[in-house]
Amino acid sequence: MKQLLYSLIFCLGIATPAFSQQKDTTASFSLQDAINYAQNHQISIKNAKIDEQIAINTVKKTIGIGLPQVSANASFQDYLKVPTSLIPGEFFGQPGTEIPVTFGVKYNSGIGLELNQLLFDGSYLVGLQASKTYKELSVKNTARTRIETAVAVTKAYYSVLVNNEQLTLIDANIERLKKSLNDTEQLFKNGFAEKIDVDRLTVLNNNLLTERENVIRLLALNVNLLKFQMGMSIGSSLQLTDRISDINTNTTPVLGDGLTYNKRIEYSLLQTQKKLNELDVKRYKSLFLPSLAAFGSTSANFQADKFGDLYDKRFPTTVIGLRLSIPIYSGGQKLYDLRNAKLESLKTDNNLINLQNSIDLEVSQARTTYLNGQKSLENQKRNMDLAKEVLRVTKVKYDQGVGSSLEVTTAETSLKEAQNNYINALYDMLINKVNLDKALGNINY
Repeated sequence: MKQLLYSLIFCLGIATPAFSQQKDTTASFSLQDAINYAQNHQISIKNAKIDEQIAINTVKKTIGIGLPQVSANASFQDYLKVPTSLIPGEFFGQPGTEIPVTFGVKYNSGIGLELNQLLFDGSYLVGLQASKTYKELSVKNTARTRIETAVAVTKAYYSVLVNNEQLTLIDANIERLKKSLNDTEQLFKNGFAEKIDVDRLTVLNNNLLTERENVIRLLALNVNLLKFQMGMSIGSSLQLTDRISDINTNTTPVLGDGLTYNKRIEYSLLQTQKKLNELDVKRYKSLFLPSLAAFGSTSANFQADKFGDLYDKRFPTTVIGLRLSIPIYSGGQKLYDLRNAKLESLKTDNNLINLQNSIDLEVSQARTTYLNGQKSLENQKRNMDLAKEVLRVTKVKYDQGVGSSLEVTTAETSLKEAQNNYINALYDMLINKVNLDKALGNINY
């Protein structure tokens, strides 16, 4: 629990500035309510949704490459000095000389419209497929973020429940010990008990009070961590409606049925990445194919020596045509790009195999840890019940004068230790349950 405390302090120390602009609220949530709230308010999920929109815009952008591209232009020129060229004198009957002649007029203007339409480009067709797969990848990334958020919220929620349970046990111990301490003090005043008996119980009582304060602080920290995982401001007031007793910890885990891979979002993401790699290979192959585009343009030019006469006469020009581009040699760049794309696809195949083994190992570990935790929780609960009974019998013997105060103190200490072991086993059990559900792919959003 101490390691948990340190990690909570670290997480909240990083997270606190992010909530400076969030509005404080008051709410009561069950575990499912908390998860649903997080699905709509957790920043990581909001960003994942934004990434989805970016992917949608990327698809539309790619589609736009194949749509008609239309552009307009306009120009105006004022030749402060009209260009002059030298013409051989033979043209003017003056052989052996060069005659300077001015070509053009002072003012020129033009307007035009140009249209380009892609007719065939293999890389564009593959790009359309890749953009849609990229969109699919972003959707799956959002699903992964939702699952991770649900897991984090569940663990944080369980931590709060365990702290509440621990606090309940401590309060019961304090109440019982307070009565024993009062009774022992009365016996001491009447000469039927020694001062050391009172001192032992006082030490236990002080330790319990200190432990209670520590648990209260840890509980507040766990509640703040839960708010952070939910996307709720730290200043909000949060009450939990679920109880430890509502959680079924005696269920037997469902064994893998061979479909675990397909239920895991990580595997699905890697499969989508494989599709992207395969499309990348197709794209580089398509770069060896020719591309064909149609174009057309129309323009009007205006010329005059006087500015006022510039737009009196129009000289139109219109052209249409096709443009065929055939790749011949590019220094081998395309070839090596294609080879690298094939190697990347091969790496993804290897990663899929490795992920399958990793999932198998994770499921095996999670199942073993869960079953061990289940047995440990049952054992610690029995130990706690036995420690309660030992304390009860010891107190009866002490009250009847056939037992010592040391036995009572030892029994109190044993019960406190058994309760701490139970709390730790309960926390481990709940966390192991979440880890097993995640490993089996049973958490989906």
